Amino acid sequence: MFDKLQSLEKRYEEIEQLLAVPEVLADTERFNRLAKELAQIKDKVNLFREYKKLNQELVDIELLLKEKHDREFLEMAKQELSKLSQRKIEMEQQLKNSLRAEDKDADKDVIMEIRQGTGGAEAALFAADLYRMYTKYAQSKGWEVELLDSHPTDEGGFKEVIFSIRGKEAYRRLKFESGVHRVQRVPETEAQGRIHTSTATVAVMVEPEEVELVINPNDLKIETYRASSAGGQHMQKTDSAVRITHIPTGMVVTCQDERSQTKNKAKAMRVLRARLLDAKKQQEAQKISQERRAQIGTGDRSEKIRTYNFPDRRVTDHRINFTSYALEAIMDGDLDEFTEALLKAQEEKEKALQQDE
Repeated sequence: MFDKLQSLEKRYEEIEQLLAVPEVLADTERFNRLAKELAQIKDKVNLFREYKKLNQELVDIELLLKEKHDREFLEMAKQELSKLSQRKIEMEQQLKNSLRAEDKDADKDVIMEIRQGTGGAEAALFAADLYRMYTKYAQSKGWEVELLDSHPTDEGGFKEVIFSIRGKEAYRRLKFESGVHRVQRVPETEAQGRIHTSTATVAVMVEPEEVELVINPNDLKIETYRASSAGGQHMQKTDSAVRITHIPTGMVVTCQDERSQTKNKAKAMRVLRARLLDAKKQQEAQKISQERRAQIGTGDRSEKIRTYNFPDRRVTDHRINFTSYALEAIMDGDLDEFTEALLKAQEEKEKALQQDE
């Protein structure tokens, strides 16, 4: 553990020095990447430094106790030694937890995809509601949201909407959202007031940087076409929409939301890169034993994870049997109650698994 902490501290010092180098300051992309890495390890390094300082204080007190002093002074020193010794035990556990819970993707930006499921027009409207919910949640966290591609319906819903979210702990707090979300409510189009059940599928993927996932240009088939449907009407006269096919996997990504073909291609590549990395992670997860495949659920896109029941104003996460009756607040982006409960459940499962080892 301490070897790893020393390595982290050494890396922290290296990054601090690099961020002061003129060449790095001039390279915005590299500067941002290093600054982000620095922020990710800062808390662990500060805790380790505090631990080393405490250790030195213990050494100093032990040396004092070997010297000749009056009885009152020695008694105070012994009390201080006892207090610092207990603090040392607590800090060692904190350090262990910080490394155990380390998630290299925790602060990564994410790309989210929401698709209508069963339920026709109502499912598309629910997909739009989820998009609004995540957008509101991102705003409350100070995260940046960027629409990458969308296929809206005439009723105001989405057949599919793809967007990125950038900000501190974006992946850590959104990773549990992957899966099938179910809504139970009376659709606006339902004249007899009957409750319908519809679904939408959410996928949360880490957005890798180009250096993390290099794609061979020869593996790509890039086509352009004229955008259509809502959101694409302003591009009817030019072939600005882009379709990229990754030949080895057959994966297809389209983007038509921008007027510029270049911008659409760049956005499509971001989505493709995220999907390829996600597919790679899914394959790796399948090689891991069933109990370690995921801490909360399986991460399977087909797994029903949450139900939003409008008549009862109830939202239930089926993975941890957690229910909230603050449906309006949740749909307005207040997801922290669920996020914290899921993070806590994951931590408890991780501890249980470690105790079994």
